[in-house]
Formats: sequence, structure tokens, C-alpha cells
Amino acid sequence: MTTITLLSVAILLLLSSLAQGLRHPASGCAAVDKGSNLQVFHVNSPCSPFSSKTHLSWEDSVLQMQANDKSRLLYFSSLVAGRSIVPVASGRAVTQNPTYIVRIKIGTPAQQLLVALDTSNNAAWIPCTGCAGCSSATFNAAKSTSFKPLRCGSPQCGQVPNPSCGGASCGFNVTYGSSTISATLAQDNITLATDSVHGYTFGCVGKTTGTSFPAQGLLGLGRGPLSLLSQSNSLYKSIFSYCLPSYKSINFSGSLRLGPNSQPIRIKTTQLLQNPTRSSFYYVNLLAIRVGRKVVDIPASAFAFDPNTGAGTVFDSGTVFTSLVKQAYLAVRNEVRRRMRNATVSSLGGFDTCYTVPISVPTITFMFSGMNVTLPQDNFLIRSSAGTTACLAMAAAPDGTANSVLNVIASFQQQNHRILIDAAKSKLGVARETCS
Repeated sequence: MTTITLLSVAILLLLSSLAQGLRHPASGCAAVDKGSNLQVFHVNSPCSPFSSKTHLSWEDSVLQMQANDKSRLLYFSSLVAGRSIVPVASGRAVTQNPTYIVRIKIGTPAQQLLVALDTSNNAAWIPCTGCAGCSSATFNAAKSTSFKPLRCGSPQCGQVPNPSCGGASCGFNVTYGSSTISATLAQDNITLATDSVHGYTFGCVGKTTGTSFPAQGLLGLGRGPLSLLSQSNSLYKSIFSYCLPSYKSINFSGSLRLGPNSQPIRIKTTQLLQNPTRSSFYYVNLLAIRVGRKVVDIPASAFAFDPNTGAGTVFDSGTVFTSLVKQAYLAVRNEVRRRMRNATVSSLGGFDTCYTVPISVPTITFMFSGMNVTLPQDNFLIRSSAGTTACLAMAAAPDGTANSVLNVIASFQQQNHRILIDAAKSKLGVARETCS
């Protein structure tokens, strides 16, 4: 039983539940982003042009979801191993990875794109006109009077992976999940809600292969020098927060708040940890996990932070379901099963802890240094569209990879919570918020 299979079936359950909500258009799709606040949409929301328009058989959906989930794990492995190339996964993908998008405008005059959010990525990648393998929606640099390609000698050229200087412009190649990306480094003005950031450095993508590259580009919210945090530090002070909408919400609208204004004042926080090997990741110190009122017996080594191996715990917006080091997952799973006593436990595809009776675990709590995050059932159980079956929506980290020592607090567990990042103070905060 693999993590990939587990995630594949989980996403299938999500998509079947989504079908009900997608029948009705969202009333907030045309709403205007204001101030430093941007609406956040799920890629399958009625507001998204990327939601699947065709009905797929169960078998085809499984194959496509497996390819999508595997690509995310490959991307993480490539970061910790320091590799520039990772294997290209076979198959196709229904949704792009990651699964949440925002509206931005780029250029003069401004051109609108729907870009994916990725808190574990450092840079912005924008598909430019003429891009081979990109979607029809691209940025036309020739029509922007503020567009400027960056030369090989520029400081920013040394900050991208594998820079190449075959011509005057700074080119680079990078992998993202199952995709390979070729781009040139450039600058232009971007508009986020009503805020303008002049001379923003991004990758102008000229070619992609594979299926992981988001259709209209990506906005990196990581901690590197080319991330949004670093390039807009004078405006946003290295602070942002986001609230991801629930997949069950009809309108699917969350929010991304940039800068110190309008951020929650009373919010518990934990210290961010620095890992030079995975510099873009938001590492935190996870100490224990509580199922109901019981702290589960998990060895401290399962949570230990180690920059050399990449071990520890991260928050990530692009992974769908939380992945725990195997020892930690088995301990949590076994406590859930113990509480269900004589109820018949079953498997559903890759899920190994499913029930057709009400699950008697009211909460699961992640206990971090300085804060506890208590999840209600909607954040740790995935239910069938008919509501007759519920499964524990977590997975064991895959064996034999760099990720076997990594705990990932993922988007399903983050839904309807405000996640605050204050990179200047090295703090991460979490507060319950209905943001759908």
C-alpha cells in the first residue's frame, strides 16, 4: 500500500464530492481584489478555468491522480538531494499542482493571469507568448513597455538554478514535479490586488514538458531571494497569511493577505527553522500528536529536525494530504483504530482506516513548540460523496526516498485555518477561520 495510491483515492473522493458544488456558478468569481488582499480559489472551483470539463472513468482518474501525486513527491526529493533533474512521471493530470490559484496582473498595460500559489517554491514562473508546451493563456512581453530581459552578468542570474549564458539573456532550466521548464530571466511590473511591485524578477517560460507546470504560471511564496517575500520586502515586510477554502464550499474563495495590515493580532505562533538544504521550506518544530485527549506514543526521532537529511516538519500548500514519518503515522492510525473498538475497519483503495459507522475521534491535535493546532473531523477525515464511508485522510511518508524522514502538514489539514508567515521574525502562526 503506497502513499501515492492513498492520495490518489483521496483526491477521487474529493472530486466526486466536488461535482455537487460545481453545478452552480460561484457568485464571487467576478469580485475585485482590494488593497493587499487577493482571493484564493481552488483549481476545481467554478471560478477556475482549469477545472475538468470531461467525465473520466474511475480507472483513468486513478492513473491521472497517481501521476500528479507522484510528481509532487519527486519535486520534494529533488530539493533535498540537490539534483537538478528528476525522472518524468508517466501519465496525465486532471488538476495542476499545486491546487490553489490567485489573480495577478503583469506588464504595462497590465495582462491578467491566474497563477498557482506554492509556499515551497522560491521564484515566479510566467508562461510567455510562443512558449512550447504552455497553455493558450500566456504573457505577451512584446506588448509590455516595462518588460526587461536580464543579462547574464546580473546579480539575479546567479540566484537561479543551472543558469546558462549562451546568449545575452540569462537562461535557466529547472524541474517541477513531472515538468521540465526552460526560461529566461526577466523583470516587469506586477500588480497584486491594488498593490504594484516594480521591476519584479521572474522566469519568462519558453518551453515546458510534462504535466505539473501550472497552466498560467506560478507565484513562489518560499523564503529564497527571488520569492515574493524577498522582492517585496519594502512593501510587505516579509509577512503574509493565507486561508485555503474547503473543497466542499460552493464558492471556493479563500484569501491571501500580503503585508502586516489586517493580519490576526491574537494568534499563537511557533518558531520557523532554517534548513540550507531545503531553503524555501517552512520548517517548524513538531513535538507530539494528540488523538482526542491522548498524546500518542511517538519517538522524538520521528519529529527531529536535521538540516543534513532534510528531516523535520514543514507546512506546504501544494501537497493535498498530510504525510507523516511512518512511525508517527502508524501510531496515530492505531490509536484511531483502538478508539473504534469492535467496529469493522476496512480499506478503500489505498486507505487503510475506513469505517461505515460514525468515527468516535472528535479531534486530532498537532503539538508544536509554542502552539497547538486542533483539527476537527473535517480536517482529518475524507468522506465518500454518499457520506456512507469515512477514512483517515493522512498517509505514511514513502519509504526509500528523501521524504521518508519528512512530515508535511498539507492543504487538506490547513483548510479553514489562517496560516500566518512572518519571515522577518521567523514565526509561523495558525488560527481557526472559516474562509470558504
